[in-house]
Amino acid sequence: MIAKCISNKDGVSILEFALIAPVVMAMMLGTLDIGHSLFVRATLDGAVQDAARSSSLEGATSLAQQDIIDERVASIVRDIAPNATFKVTRRYYKTFSTAALARAEKVIEQSPGNMKCDRGESFMDANGNGVWDADGGSDGQGGAKDIVIITFKVSYPRLFPLAELLGWPANVEMQSDSILANQPYGDQTGFGNPVQVNCPSV
Repeated sequence: MIAKCISNKDGVSILEFALIAPVVMAMMLGTLDIGHSLFVRATLDGAVQDAARSSSLEGATSLAQQDIIDERVASIVRDIAPNATFKVTRRYYKTFSTAALARAEKVIEQSPGNMKCDRGESFMDANGNGVWDADGGSDGQGGAKDIVIITFKVSYPRLFPLAELLGWPANVEMQSDSILANQPYGDQTGFGNPVQVNCPSV
């Protein structure tokens, strides 16, 4: 009788399935989640490239027009990631080289410091906006012939709620950038000579 019980294999398949199924399901859901993220990334990159081209036109310098362009990108992404949130920034420069270098405006410090405008020093305001810029750029779309970097930061909940079991964060976060020159619909404005300006006191 004991030998018969030991050799009985009834129910072995269901036991094996119970052991393997969670691993297989986790792998399958993880693969689908990664695939969905890659699809969102590709869609976002394409929409941002289109937004950059639209933003470079003369009529896109107004904030209202920029909001329409940004909302078009958000709408495209939300078709596949419904709960996505967006943060959009635009920084403009006078040349591609200044955009690529992204050098901070010079801070005038009395003693060796951190080269940041955070201790009540003064700085050389090269772009005339009255604010110390860590990348040398200015906020906004700029004007004719200016070089603009548009950045879309997107965050959305993962497709499947099992991310934490795999050690992944609950939200997917990604960023897409595009750099483009505004069309030459007029003369490019210049910045003049840098002016010394006091840093804000902390």
